[in-house]
Amino acid sequence: MTQLNETTLNELVGRVLGDLGGAVSVPLVRIGDALGLYKTLKEIGPAKADELADATGCARRYVREWLAAQAASGYVHFEHGRFSLTPEQSFIFAEPDSPVHLIGGFDTAAAMVENQPKVQSAFKTGRGVAWGDQAGCLFCAVSRLFRPGYVNALVKEWLPALDGVVDKLKAGASVADVGCGHGLSTILMAQAFPHSRFIGYDFHPASIAAATAHARSYGLTNLDFEVGRAQDFPGHDFDLVTCFDCLHDMGDPKTAAVHIRNSLKDGGTWMVVEPMAGDTLEENINPVGRLYYSASTMICVPTSLAQETGLALGAQAGENRLTEVIRSGGFSRVRRAAQTPLNMVLEAT
Repeated sequence: MTQLNETTLNELVGRVLGDLGGAVSVPLVRIGDALGLYKTLKEIGPAKADELADATGCARRYVREWLAAQAASGYVHFEHGRFSLTPEQSFIFAEPDSPVHLIGGFDTAAAMVENQPKVQSAFKTGRGVAWGDQAGCLFCAVSRLFRPGYVNALVKEWLPALDGVVDKLKAGASVADVGCGHGLSTILMAQAFPHSRFIGYDFHPASIAAATAHARSYGLTNLDFEVGRAQDFPGHDFDLVTCFDCLHDMGDPKTAAVHIRNSLKDGGTWMVVEPMAGDTLEENINPVGRLYYSASTMICVPTSLAQETGLALGAQAGENRLTEVIRSGGFSRVRRAAQTPLNMVLEAT
């Protein structure tokens, strides 16, 4: 019989128990968000459990148990019989524009569980799971997951890090946002640069419908959304093409790189925002890599394998591999222009 190291075993058991606690917290966090429990607790706390229940129109017994679970998780503060959110807890659970608002991560985790049967089957066949065939709530979940980074960094940090791009946008530029999803990135740029013209492309018709509805709700007139694939979307003479967290999802990113290069004006720029990653597995064995490898297994690799070529870069492709793909499109210069703990921003010219 193999000799067990008791210390190592106990450490692993502790880690797994912590993981299980996080996993079973997914529905509770989503309930707290959907029913306004976090938001209301931020407004009225410190509060007793029954006070929060009454303020949110929820059953007292359920709210008492929910709060106990949240306190045990460290997601809610408990002291002297009352519950509240610390500023740090509020930043994560109750402030949608915070750079670390993580509710979208819990939504994504729920979608991944829902999608398990399809991906599990694909493990045996080697085929992909098309983006449009993924779990129904995935598209909104992913949009919400990436929203804090885009809201806090896109206009303030990422675009200014590109050579001369902001000046072009202020004066009036033509921009294509390829793989735009629900259009948040496109809308943020269109709001910030009203003299420029934006068009968002995505191969998923339902996402384009959602993006169009979002743009209409903002009353923006300097942007449009169209169904289009990265490797053959219409339009040309763009000053800027952007790809947000989607290049690694493409089936044929090399052909997409060629088409994007041909769609740009001379002197145009391609901004590629991708998940933060090192170039080796050893560099990515950390909490961020763990999150992205898991999402990549359940979402990114199946999506790519369902398309033509199916290169399946994965969410942790790393800067060297991404640069290789970008350069294959005819770009002579690629540099990392900016980064956050979750994303890297590559500038290709």
